[in-house]
Amino acid sequence: MLQPKNKRVKVKKTMSGLIMLTLLSSLILPGVAGAIPAVKSQIEFSNVSVQAGQSVKVPVKLTQNEYPINAYNMQIDYDKSTLEVVRITPAASGNITSSATEEGVPDFQYQINNAEGWVRIIWVNSKDLSQVEDTGLIDADQALFEMEIKAKSNAASGTTKLTVDQNDKEHWRFNNLEYSPPAQLTGGTITITAASSGGNSSSPSTGSSGGGGSSPAPSVPTTSSTPAPTKGVDIYVNGQKQEQSATASISTIDNKVTTTIQVDNNKVINQVGNGLRTLLLPVTGTGTNSVVGELNGRLVKTMEGSNAQVVIQTDTGTYTLPANQIKVDQVVRQLGGSASLEDVKFQIAITPSNDAKKAAIAAAASKMNNTTVIAAPVDFEVKAVYKGQQVDVNRFNAYVERTITLPKDTDGSKITTGVVLQADGTMLHVPTKVIKGTTNDAAVINSLTNSTYALIYHPATFTDVSNHWSRTDVEDLASRLVVEGGGDNTFAPDRSITRAEFTAVLLRGLGLHSPESAVTTTFTDVNADSWYENEVQTAISYGLISGYTDNSFRPNDEISRAEAMTIVARAMKLVDLAKADASETANLLGAYSDSGQVQAWAAESVASAIKQGLVQGADGKLMADADISRAQTAAIVKRLLAKAGLI
Repeated sequence: MLQPKNKRVKVKKTMSGLIMLTLLSSLILPGVAGAIPAVKSQIEFSNVSVQAGQSVKVPVKLTQNEYPINAYNMQIDYDKSTLEVVRITPAASGNITSSATEEGVPDFQYQINNAEGWVRIIWVNSKDLSQVEDTGLIDADQALFEMEIKAKSNAASGTTKLTVDQNDKEHWRFNNLEYSPPAQLTGGTITITAASSGGNSSSPSTGSSGGGGSSPAPSVPTTSSTPAPTKGVDIYVNGQKQEQSATASISTIDNKVTTTIQVDNNKVINQVGNGLRTLLLPVTGTGTNSVVGELNGRLVKTMEGSNAQVVIQTDTGTYTLPANQIKVDQVVRQLGGSASLEDVKFQIAITPSNDAKKAAIAAAASKMNNTTVIAAPVDFEVKAVYKGQQVDVNRFNAYVERTITLPKDTDGSKITTGVVLQADGTMLHVPTKVIKGTTNDAAVINSLTNSTYALIYHPATFTDVSNHWSRTDVEDLASRLVVEGGGDNTFAPDRSITRAEFTAVLLRGLGLHSPESAVTTTFTDVNADSWYENEVQTAISYGLISGYTDNSFRPNDEISRAEAMTIVARAMKLVDLAKADASETANLLGAYSDSGQVQAWAAESVASAIKQGLVQGADGKLMADADISRAQTAAIVKRLLAKAGLI
């Protein structure tokens, strides 16, 4: 349906402005009398856990709809005696704008009233609907916004719920381009846990990280160790406090202060019958810098069977690790195969990096233009220990989340990305997003590996994208070290991109910097000394590329839109985005006048990219055989990362 360009009405940034926007949405998006949608719109508030006195993010997402949403408004109510809303952050994906328009009026507005316990939110799409590359419409599986909610320090342990009066249109209304469909809300349960207890130490930490591969290594003997006092501590299972279910010991080894939480494995295993989902080990306020959570193999294996996760929470950061990513059986085989699960200790550690790594990060930043290290590096480690042997668990099959807490008064907006320290002393991008907090901001990093991570500020601009449609996407990815310009501070956004270049940009965006495993496949036209040889080997190992039937990759050939979408569709599996099935493929492609030109080998991939909102085409055409440009590449990669919730 051809839609006229919507003319924006200038509205003041007040709640009266919200009312005006509500009226505007009704004018732009009139309901169709008697229209009954085939599918209800469904909105999901995530269920979360939070400690008293701490903040947590609550993502809000459109999970199901018949037609894309063009406007919405809602009022969310909460228990004012228990919770307070800190901030509302609109989603920043490729199809959703949260910035001010040329008239200075934001598309997204909200008002928080913690005194009465409610927040009101409204969004109206102001984009030109004729610009099909980015219509601004919100479709299924897209985020609407995130709420930053703090549990008050005196909040009692238990659950509370975010609610909406779904019968009041002033409190709950969604509009698409045809009508105002009914919408249903799910989720919104907040589990509050008491503030954690623990030991105290004021000794400084120098920190260190094991690193290395995944083969068994001799345990390193400890030296200069002080006595390790032990005391009982509380942990949390599914948000409920389990008193005296772990012990905490604080030790100093080679001037490194470490708190180790040893879980009472049998007590936690008994919780599995009640549906174990999350095991939280909170170690905050201890004054120590290095924290280790210790579980035995039997508990990890039991958690693996129930799809549970272990969360280590410290003053430095948080590590959220699904038990199935530890791969207990594989580790036991590496330990010789005869180890009893009860005797294998899995240690999950968060440690501020040592001085050598701090210096390496600083040296790498000094070699890059306009780059500042914002937060000191942190090591995240998982290892198994058994009878003098050690196996490092450094690679995962899915993205694993870790959070670095910023020092107080450090502005999270000054972070452009997280980086991983490589063995050669260079820094490379890892998918990162910043969460605003009441006292401390935090950076959420998702990666398929364990390593040393730091946070940097690296703003980037190019003279030839200042008025280009891709400016936001290009500058964002450049600030994340994903794309680069020329030496003359230009980007050449409309230039075609080669197959090797596209592969490299996608890998950098995903944070994939080395092969997952040894690669036996080789291409006749990829030389060992070429700049892209590592990128090609990495892409092969993750199943992103396969080359041509003549065993060539043709790295310097320009890549078509269909070829690019095929590689991106394979990457969707890595980031857990659903692909289009056979019936969806036909319907999605059928909406474009040139769908008949999409070859069979690319049909499902192209449809999958359309389904996830990564591409929209132009003038009703997909132009699958056309070369993809550098600007389009940046836009697609950013949309992929945003859609997956990685940035």
